[in-house]
Amino acid sequence: MTQGPAPRTLSDDALSDLLGRQQFGTLATNKRSGHPHLTTMLYGWDPDARIVRFSTTADRVKVKHLRRDPRAALHVPGGDVWSFAVAEGEAEVSGITTVPGDAVGRELLAMIPEAAKPEDEDAFLEQLVAERRVVIRLKVGRLYGTALDVDG
Repeated sequence: MTQGPAPRTLSDDALSDLLGRQQFGTLATNKRSGHPHLTTMLYGWDPDARIVRFSTTADRVKVKHLRRDPRAALHVPGGDVWSFAVAEGEAEVSGITTVPGDAVGRELLAMIPEAAKPEDEDAFLEQLVAERRVVIRLKVGRLYGTALDVDG
């Protein structure tokens, strides 16, 4: 039996590029039992600050997990089943946006790509308050991942 090619470790730049190309990943937080809690999340990657940002509501279980234990990881698939990136670090949860246009609301608004910005910014900021939105900021301490080069 012939062994196929081994996975190749991706460089920090390649991992950062992969995080920047994707929009969705699986966020892993830690339950009180020690088991992982996994949830698919829309995210924004800030490569200069090495922070992954997520928008969620204050009542979500992942928020409770992160307030108790800030260790978290984001798994992001690559362009094929053989490649991925993982961003590991400690997360912080912002306060709840309570006044339309406050700092948290502005941070949430800034996470939206320019092409998808809401037409009525004031209504959007009011909606964020009504939904009790927060920002999860995953401060990335470690990036890792691989790719497997195979001929199609």
